[in-house]
Amino acid sequence: MSMDIDRINQRLETLTPQDILIWAWETFGPRIAATSSFQTQSVPLLHMIAEVTLQLPVFFLDTGFHFPETLAYRDRLIATYGLNVEVLRAGMGHDDFLRRFGDLYRRDPDRCCYINKVEPLRRAMRGLKAWISGIRRDQTPERRHTPVVSLQDNGIYKICPMVTWTRRDVWKYIADYDLPEHPLLTRGYLSVGCAPCTRPVGEDEDERAGRWSGQAKAECGLHTMLLSPVFSLTPKETKEER
Repeated sequence: MSMDIDRINQRLETLTPQDILIWAWETFGPRIAATSSFQTQSVPLLHMIAEVTLQLPVFFLDTGFHFPETLAYRDRLIATYGLNVEVLRAGMGHDDFLRRFGDLYRRDPDRCCYINKVEPLRRAMRGLKAWISGIRRDQTPERRHTPVVSLQDNGIYKICPMVTWTRRDVWKYIADYDLPEHPLLTRGYLSVGCAPCTRPVGEDEDERAGRWSGQAKAECGLHTMLLSPVFSLTPKETKEER
């Protein structure tokens, strides 16, 4: 499929996320899926999917390190909205990962994310034509110039229906539709990832400041490492991994 990306982006830039979702499903369905981390900021897009493209598959990457509250929140949203969720896990399984790598998230968080998130998603995306992500331009400097639609090097179109939204837009939508919030929100977790790599944030901090705090890392790799393998899934073990 050949598309005029510039022309499409010019048209979609002013549409609502719901209209972009409808366009995406009509253009690529059924060979399209969304990803969601199932945190408070995820719920507007999940609500929209339930309203206009309920059949759209939603991938959830279960790393084995999630807060129990995240898993409970995920299950609540699935039950409430009837979402078509597919849970993805590392090929080696979480127990084997712990035996082989232990607290890899402390020693090499990029490699940990690659094994538990990037590689499972890469496998799940085989055969897809498009991938829907809920990222926004205002979240991080790395996301500031994200287009609504882009063609990835692997031939899959990446579609970001909420990319033009701000944090204020997200909270207004949550309030307007009285959407449920993640249980950890009231404890200061504005952005929730894996438990060992997430902390609450202060009032003056960016919403993602609590992710990989103290490390030179701002992305899990889904938007940076997905297209080119940078780690082996069966690397030569080091002493500390034995």
